[in-house]
Amino acid sequence: MTDAAARDALIAPHRRTGQMSGRCLCGAVKIEIDGNYVAAIGACHCVMCQRWNGMLFGSFVAETKAVTVTGPVKNYASSSFSERGFCEICGSSVWLRSTDPEEPEIELFPGNFKEAADFVLLSEIYTDLAPNYACLHGEHRRKTRAEVQAQHPFVEGDN
Repeated sequence: MTDAAARDALIAPHRRTGQMSGRCLCGAVKIEIDGNYVAAIGACHCVMCQRWNGMLFGSFVAETKAVTVTGPVKNYASSSFSERGFCEICGSSVWLRSTDPEEPEIELFPGNFKEAADFVLLSEIYTDLAPNYACLHGEHRRKTRAEVQAQHPFVEGDN
């Protein structure tokens, strides 16, 4: 099974179509989803995500075309292939997205959406870099730094 097929099989039971509304901490940035998203969380413990969030990064994906964001968002190009969006007023994280305009999905922060409190933890990456205080328990897919970088050789450096 290819990596893409394995990913699709993993997320298939969690695919949803519908509407969700979210916002940043101060409320200046509004996030609307009207379409397809995955009601499950992926967690990352890479060094970059730890620096960005103060510990692990958790996100869920939605179709880029289903997401509308309004308000004062600033972008930070964190790598050659992705950028991170945040509210310029309160600093709340809004998204992680590819710099490729053809990328069909965007990663959003579950804490910005009330409905995401019911999402399950589906996967965890860079598990060997997780600090003791951020170890996640339960049954879900786990990958180490070496496993992630073997699948995605374009990811390198301080991760």
